Amino acid sequence: MKTLKSIILGALVVSLSAFSVYAQSDRQIDNLRNQDKSGLNVFEPAKVSDLTFDGLYVRVGGANTLQFQGISHENANDDLPELVNNFNLATSNLDIDVVLAKGLVMHLRTYLSSQHHAEAWVKGGFIQIDNLDFVQEGFLSGLMENVRIRVGHMENNYGDTHFRRSDNGQALFNPFVGNYLMDSFTTEVGAEVYYFADDFFGMIGLTNGKLNQSTVKPAIDEKINLLLKAGYDSQVNEDLRVRLSASLYNSAESGSQYLYTGDRAGSRYYNVLDDDFRSGRFSPNFVVSRFAPGGPIGGEMTSIMVNPFVKFQGIEFFGVYEMSSGKTAVESDTRSFNHIGAELLYRFGDNNDVYVGTRYNTVSGEIAAGTDISVNRFNIGGGWFLTPNVLTKVEYVVQNWNDYPTGSKYDGASFSGINIEAVVSF
Repeated sequence: MKTLKSIILGALVVSLSAFSVYAQSDRQIDNLRNQDKSGLNVFEPAKVSDLTFDGLYVRVGGANTLQFQGISHENANDDLPELVNNFNLATSNLDIDVVLAKGLVMHLRTYLSSQHHAEAWVKGGFIQIDNLDFVQEGFLSGLMENVRIRVGHMENNYGDTHFRRSDNGQALFNPFVGNYLMDSFTTEVGAEVYYFADDFFGMIGLTNGKLNQSTVKPAIDEKINLLLKAGYDSQVNEDLRVRLSASLYNSAESGSQYLYTGDRAGSRYYNVLDDDFRSGRFSPNFVVSRFAPGGPIGGEMTSIMVNPFVKFQGIEFFGVYEMSSGKTAVESDTRSFNHIGAELLYRFGDNNDVYVGTRYNTVSGEIAAGTDISVNRFNIGGGWFLTPNVLTKVEYVVQNWNDYPTGSKYDGASFSGINIEAVVSF
């Protein structure tokens, strides 16, 4: 009864907090994703050639989330701390979007509060170029009708899951509370060049593979990481939209990459199994930490992700098939992992403001100890857009770690329970 009362109390407080803040920008910025409900199911923003420029314009926005967590966990060692039903730390973002010239915009995101850092710090940002009239009117206008350039210390465009994940305070685009098990998200200095041709697009990108930047000569030779992406995205008719994309991320031998450990904000499942800000996630660990004895040791990795997306009226399907292989510099043999996920949602009500759905997610492969393991997670839940800027959602989640070595913290490990989350984004 005590547990039920605390869950009901959590639901009331989270729902009321969602009502407490409301803001909405009255101006859209060409070729950038909106941060309210209109940004749902937006991947690469469509290339708009009929650009407008009425002078320098600054749009200040942000996002805030709060969760009530009612989760329990266990393992074979029976040595985990007891978890209680309570609120997680509220997380917040500050966004600054600036129109600098016709077809020239800047985006900057700062984390004001996150699980991992108490202080405010910059996540990253980019300059996006869709037109070169600021160089000279009409300069390469024919080419720029199809080309987009992004440069910055930014969220790299590998796969489509990062468009549907919670990014610290911005959780409006994630239909569930947690992100995927292999959370492919990193912010590295680099550049991406896009080519759009009707319903098709392609992208090539290069990054320096570094999460934190430094001009001090590293202990390992740094290599450039390669990004490739291609896709098809078509609104076939009024009821049907079909998208299919494929991505590649390659880190050369002795290189550096943080593709599955690049989120410094933290996981949504607080304190499960690990007293760590990435608790509940899985990384193949193809790079030895920069804090390793004797200094940083690189590795190599190639990851390929394929994502289908189909929307028919209020029904949505989103899929993940990912293959990742690599090794650290101290390993002689290559290891590999398969990552599979599927979401099925149904949106209904006035303006499709309500949705219900489910997600299944699994990872399997060989860990550094030489053991074949698997991790799987199941989510079921739903949400309600109280306004285009305010979302309340609830989910039930269960996750299992399978076939880990006896005595390992993950031997026989699992967690399950309920999460309630309120999101305000503008």
